[in-house]
Amino acid sequence: MKTSQGWRLGMKEMQILSAPRQRSQLKKPTWIIVLVSLVSLFLICAYVYPPQGSGACYVFSLNGCKGGLSDWLPPAPARDLTDEELASHVVTDEILNTPPVVPENPKIAFMFLTPGALPFEKLWDRFFQGHEGKFSVYVHASKDKPVHFSRYFLNREIRSDKVVWGKISMVDAERRLLAYALKETDNQHFVLLSDSCIPLRDFDYVYNYLMYTNVSFVDCFEDPGPHGSGRYSEHMLPEVEKKDFRKGAQWFTMKRQHALAVMADSLYYRKFKDYCRPNMEGNRNCYSDEHYIPTFFHMRDPNGISNWSVTHVDWSEGKWHPKSYVRKDITFDLMKNITSISENVHVTSDARKEVQIRPCLWNGNQRPCYLFARKFLPETLDSLLELYPNYTSI
Repeated sequence: MKTSQGWRLGMKEMQILSAPRQRSQLKKPTWIIVLVSLVSLFLICAYVYPPQGSGACYVFSLNGCKGGLSDWLPPAPARDLTDEELASHVVTDEILNTPPVVPENPKIAFMFLTPGALPFEKLWDRFFQGHEGKFSVYVHASKDKPVHFSRYFLNREIRSDKVVWGKISMVDAERRLLAYALKETDNQHFVLLSDSCIPLRDFDYVYNYLMYTNVSFVDCFEDPGPHGSGRYSEHMLPEVEKKDFRKGAQWFTMKRQHALAVMADSLYYRKFKDYCRPNMEGNRNCYSDEHYIPTFFHMRDPNGISNWSVTHVDWSEGKWHPKSYVRKDITFDLMKNITSISENVHVTSDARKEVQIRPCLWNGNQRPCYLFARKFLPETLDSLLELYPNYTSI
C-alpha cells in the first residue's frame, strides 16, 4: 500500500517539477526497489526450478548439478571417526600405500565359485594350455565335489561351505577364495568366476590386460532406485552413509593390494553382514554380494577401481537374472559383438531408468571392456569349443 501511495505522489510532482528533477527522484527510491525485487524473484525461481543447461546450472543452481554455487561454500566439517573406524583406516591405508613386491613369475589366480561341476572345464583347459607357471586355479564347490577332466583343476578345491544366493555366505565364499589364493605369494591378480563363465580372449591377452592394469576391475555405480540406495539401512551409520552406498556386479578382478584390503576388513564387512540381507526391515531385500565390495572400495579407494566388471552379462531382458545363452545362440557374430563392446552401461532402478554409458578405459585408453562372459548353459559347450579360439582374436 505504501508503495502505491508513493507512486501517486510521484505523479502529482510530475505536474510541478521539471523533467530532470522528476527522473532523479524516481531513480533513487523506486527503481532500486523494483530491481532488487526482480533479482530476488529471479534467484528464488532459479533455486526452486534449477536450470538444466550446464552454464546456467553452474551460475544459478545450488543443487541442480555438480559444479554449481555449492562449490563456493565451505566444506562440511569432517565427522570424527570412531575408534574402530580409525583402526580400520590405518590398516587399509598401510596396505594400499605399500608398494607391491612383484615376484619373478607373477601369476593370475582364477577363482571359480560354483555349486558343483564345472561344465566349461574343457574350454578352460584349452584356454590354459601352454601357459603353465602364469596362473593358479582355485575351486569353491559349495554343494557337490566336481569330477574333473582337466589336469589344471585336479586337487584345486578349497574348503568350502554352504552358499545361499543373496546372503552374506556369498561374500564369505569370495573372501575364502581370496584367502587361499593369497597364500601363494606369486599370485598378483585375482579373478572371480562362476560355473557359467567362459573366456572371451586368449590367455596372453587376458594376462597382459590384468597384470599391467593400474586398477582393479570392480563394478561400482550409484543407483538411487529401490534396487540400489533403496536397500540401504540407517543401522549402518555412522560408518556407512547413504551417500556412499553403491551397487555392482559381484564378478570382479583385483590386484593383490585390494585383495589384502578386503581380507583385512572386518568393520564394513560386519555392517553388511548385519544389515544387508533378504527380507529385512519389512519387505526390503538387500544382497551383500552386490553392495559390500563396491561400497567398500568407493569409500576406501575410489580411484583404484574401474567401476565396471570385465565379465559381460546381458541384462536386456529386464528380469531378476541375466539372459542365459542356449546352444542356438552361439554364433561367431554373437561372440564378435560381445568382444567388440568398448562402453559399459548401467541403468538405475528408479522411475527415470537413467542409462549411464561410459567408455571402458584401460590405463587411460579406451579398449574393449570384456575378458569373460556369462551366463552360458552347459549345452553350449560343443559350439563354443568349435568356435574357440577363432573368436578370441576379433
